[in-house]
Amino acid sequence: MTIKILIADDDSLIRESLKIILGMDEEIEIVDAVDNGLKALEVCISFEVDVALLDVRMPVLNGVDAAKEILKKTKTKPLILTTFDEDEYIMGAIKNGAKGYILKNNSPEKIKDAIKMVYSGNTVLQDVVMEKVKDGLSSSREGNFNKDMFSEREMDIIEAISEGLSNKGIAGKLYISEGTVKNYITSILNKTGLEHRTQIAIYYIKGNR
Repeated sequence: MTIKILIADDDSLIRESLKIILGMDEEIEIVDAVDNGLKALEVCISFEVDVALLDVRMPVLNGVDAAKEILKKTKTKPLILTTFDEDEYIMGAIKNGAKGYILKNNSPEKIKDAIKMVYSGNTVLQDVVMEKVKDGLSSSREGNFNKDMFSEREMDIIEAISEGLSNKGIAGKLYISEGTVKNYITSILNKTGLEHRTQIAIYYIKGNR
């Protein structure tokens, strides 16, 4: 297994450091390293990229908007690399469907693990980022979790999503097809008015604290 990744960061030191450190992993192949979101999008369109590691604050096109366009136009999975002071970007990334949200102060090993988890179909949301996201979810719809809204099977799906399982992982755990999982997720999104599976996890975890 070789994971083809793109690095996008306007800080040349971080960009080159990630390129060197991540490139030492035998399971990772660096397709390119660029300095803005538009270039990241262009690379993902032109080449086969499994995971795009995106900084949020970049010129021309920021990481959040780049993630949205990458998801819309390619099969690449965006993984946001963020810092503590960017709550509004994190919220935007969730809305746009990014597959992971990790902090730059993580060790190289944790960043590698996050890349591999996203590649495998899981969602990665670091604890401290989760706390910031929950603090930002102020609407009553997202703040109050009502189990009575959902069937027993829907609750099983919600709990599995909150554990970070992919649709395939949920299907395996519950002995149902991936198509059935997708149907349940659609039903849950319709009932809650949420837009993405990551929001379901946050909605559930926040409401059960």
